[in-house]
Amino acid sequence: MGYILGLLVVVLFFAAMHYFTELTTTQKAGATLFFVLIIAGALYYNHYQNLQREHITKIALKFEQHKKIVCDGVDVTPKDFTQSVGTYTFIGKEGTPHAGRMFSFGQCQ
Repeated sequence: MGYILGLLVVVLFFAAMHYFTELTTTQKAGATLFFVLIIAGALYYNHYQNLQREHITKIALKFEQHKKIVCDGVDVTPKDFTQSVGTYTFIGKEGTPHAGRMFSFGQCQ
């Protein structure tokens, strides 16, 4: 849906420039290309954020299910770490070898 909307906006932008400005064809093409690049960047950013959100959800679910999670070479388990959902980090529990260590969900697999 986002792609269709983006394409429609570009077409409307180009049509407005074509009929309501006195720019040369090269200037119109350059402005349209610039606009397309901005929309493409926004679409890529949204796609990247969706992938990050899916990864974080997957890691949180694995932790809740007591499945193996590895963060920077360290096995993260509920026995040694607590989960901070607000900051999406694992924090080492006191009295464990990992006390005070913190891992972002993004560092984990």
